[in-house]
Amino acid sequence: MTIQEPAEPRVSVLYDHSRRDLRDPTAPRPVRLYAWEPVRRVTDAGPLVVVSHGTGGSGSAMNWLVRPLVEAGLRVVALDHHGNNYVDGYEPEGFVFGWERPRDVTFALDALADREPLGPVGVAGFSFGGYTAAALAGARVDPDVVAALLRGELPEPVVPEFPGLIAAVRESRTPEELAAAVRDSGADVSDPRVRAVFQVAPGLGSLLTPGSLAAIRVPVALRWGGADTITPYAEDTAPYLENIPGIAGLRVGPDVRHEDFFEHLPGDGEARARTGADAASFFLRHLAGPTPDTPGPAEALDAPAS
Repeated sequence: MTIQEPAEPRVSVLYDHSRRDLRDPTAPRPVRLYAWEPVRRVTDAGPLVVVSHGTGGSGSAMNWLVRPLVEAGLRVVALDHHGNNYVDGYEPEGFVFGWERPRDVTFALDALADREPLGPVGVAGFSFGGYTAAALAGARVDPDVVAALLRGELPEPVVPEFPGLIAAVRESRTPEELAAAVRDSGADVSDPRVRAVFQVAPGLGSLLTPGSLAAIRVPVALRWGGADTITPYAEDTAPYLENIPGIAGLRVGPDVRHEDFFEHLPGDGEARARTGADAASFFLRHLAGPTPDTPGPAEALDAPAS
């Protein structure tokens, strides 16, 4: 099979007037979209996969995941999450108020649905985006954990893109605003249109309520690296694998690091390629139904985690 690079994405910026810009409270929240159309769709009305980037990244830097999805005939849209992407720059709330990310996806889906039928929808996410994808299926943050983190009662997460993150959040918001954010953190931000979720090295596992993970009913697959120190297995991966019913988990390799999923850095390109192929197979299976192709090795390995 000849592998072709997907065409350049169509880029647009939407504005969510129900939420505020983190830099200008008089302006609406921006949501940048990168949209790819396959040469030939699997079906006329879709499917559509939304891709959510990791901490401090960008939808424009997720080619390793976008490419195999587009080649498989899937429509793909990637987002830039406001305050947490390198295109626009960083704001502390963009790193801490993660529950705003799934709302970005729901807002984007609403806007896309106004243009044409969505078809079956899936969400794929890396790192912080892995949490985002799970939240759209029903995962919920524990407000008590968020409150303890903001009070300094828990170890501050190491975020290379934003050192001193918790202090910066406390300085950027009044105590009343932080209290309101804590209350909001536990909200249900799921979207009933999301029918399948694919997570890669997901974060925030220790901040989520086990009950909300146990209540997820859509198919979920998870891939992680055995040498990941950014989203460690025990803290971030295990909560998903141990609580989501029927989750299909697979370690990509014992020496695969979080950084190996950064396409712009030297790393394990084979790990990215295998993971992207797994994602395409997963979404074809759960969004497009059976295909005439014989299942490949990636599908054979995609079994429920034990």
